[in-house]
Amino acid sequence: MSKSPGERVRGRSFWWWERRRSALLDIGLAALAALECAASGVAFLAPRVHLPPLAIAGVALFGALAGASLVLRRRWPAVPVLVALVAMPGMLGVVLLVVSLYTLAETWEWPSRRRRVVALSALAFAEAVGVMMVTMLAPGEASVEQPPLWGQILLAVLVAVGLTVPPVVTGLYVGARRRLIESLKDRAHGLETELDLLAEQARERARRARLEERTRIAREMHDVVAHRVSLMVVHAGALERIVVKDPEKAAQSAKLMGEVGRQALNELREILGVLRMSDETAPEPDSLAGLPRLVDQSRAAGMAVTLTVSGSRQEFTTEAEQTAYRVVQEGLTNAHKHAGGAEVSVLLAYAPNGVRVSVVNACPGGERSAAALPSGGNGLVGMRERVVALGGTFSAGPERDGGFRVEAVLPSRLAVRADRLV
Repeated sequence: MSKSPGERVRGRSFWWWERRRSALLDIGLAALAALECAASGVAFLAPRVHLPPLAIAGVALFGALAGASLVLRRRWPAVPVLVALVAMPGMLGVVLLVVSLYTLAETWEWPSRRRRVVALSALAFAEAVGVMMVTMLAPGEASVEQPPLWGQILLAVLVAVGLTVPPVVTGLYVGARRRLIESLKDRAHGLETELDLLAEQARERARRARLEERTRIAREMHDVVAHRVSLMVVHAGALERIVVKDPEKAAQSAKLMGEVGRQALNELREILGVLRMSDETAPEPDSLAGLPRLVDQSRAAGMAVTLTVSGSRQEFTTEAEQTAYRVVQEGLTNAHKHAGGAEVSVLLAYAPNGVRVSVVNACPGGERSAAALPSGGNGLVGMRERVVALGGTFSAGPERDGGFRVEAVLPSRLAVRADRLV
């Protein structure tokens, strides 16, 4: 998720304070180590070697520089350790040794550099043992009783262990914990990015689903309502022409027009209310079994239309049956609009490789429909989309004799097998 400007400002402020706090800590540790190394070097050499004041000042300066190397511990963690190893024979800077070993174990990658960590830690341990042994075996006051040799060795080893092992182990633990937290943060950021991507994909899918649903509803309204309205316009035109000459036929046309209008309203209500219906209450979709009734309605509107069915009747999926029905419906609607008075042939052919439906109208003669029926030009496009989506083929175009053909073929894989019907 994207961060707000306030969160980004707070993050930068926290990072700045962390950097400043780390820098102050490094400076403080370096100053403390410099003071200790300087005092330790002078205290170690002054009683054993007679040095002029200038030499003592030089030893103190060397110790201070050795301790000050801790300021480099985060950038170059091995440098303070090497300085401590070089200076240890002449001075034992506890702060320098402990902090540098801790930093070495905490900041270096483990286990890729474990050999270097182990080698430098072991060398520091060995030097610490040696320095302690030299310190205890050096001549001191005669009144002080020295422990036996084995006791001195044991004491030197214990002191060396105390100076080297705890900081190394603590550094390894803190470094491993820090790397674990960083890996968890990286994983959390990765998951956050992935969730953002999934949310974006979900929004895109929802947008596409809404677009497809709007397209589907618009297509259904065009396929269903346009056909009924076209029949109503045809009946209205006929009624206008014969109302005076043949009142009985005009009354029949008015009755048919009212019936078609009621059917259009019912189908419109079904389309608009289908989203609120469950599968049990949804209306039965149009199918190939309703083609004779569809042809009779066009014939009642004055169209010279015939229906031919060939092949053995097969059951197809609901979507395939409805699509084939809509193709015939669109073909008849186009014939009403553009070929008034022309003969129309509807063909329904069942074959082993699928089912074929076609609507062919002859070249219209001089007589045209009195009412001009508007056309949006989207019906054939919608039919093509329906048929192609099911894996079928669709064609629509003029015939050689001046007529027009609308045809669709749906594959046999859409047929419902007998074992599914049992």
